[in-house]
Amino acid sequence: MRVYVPLTLSGLAEAYRTGELGAGPLVAYAVTPALREWYLSDDIEELEYAALGRAALASLRLLAGEPGAVRRRVVVAVDVPDGSAVADPDRGLDPAALGEVRVAGPVRLAKAASVHVDADDAEADVTAAVEALPAADGGDDDAQFVVDGAEDHELLWYATQEIPNLVARPA
Repeated sequence: MRVYVPLTLSGLAEAYRTGELGAGPLVAYAVTPALREWYLSDDIEELEYAALGRAALASLRLLAGEPGAVRRRVVVAVDVPDGSAVADPDRGLDPAALGEVRVAGPVRLAKAASVHVDADDAEADVTAAVEALPAADGGDDDAQFVVDGAEDHELLWYATQEIPNLVARPA
């Protein structure tokens, strides 16, 4: 099963140093029944893209908790054994939890299929989105528009062999 793990660049650097994304349970995003129902598509590529987008939003929230972090969203696509990623049925219909799964046990970075990171030119919009998150969460439509603006930037695809270059970039 393919899952999408939200990180920050500093989180990716830590994963590269330790060789694992986390000891588990790890929050990730995947094509869940609730995501399928919400997205209304049978195309697996579209559904996986939607799960990637959910993980990118979670990465934005991680950035809000790291004031000094480089303002670029990071998502790692990882293949995990079927059954090791489980959606919480109590949160299945919560719009904030669409596609959210918990992955049991450690997740080795060596299992990563790819890494998705914002381009440098997205930093200003990602920074604005991070700052607007609290107001957007409170129902402010203008702030939500700013948060949604980060989604206008496509995450770039990187092979796992490129991780050392991604984490070596100066902040």
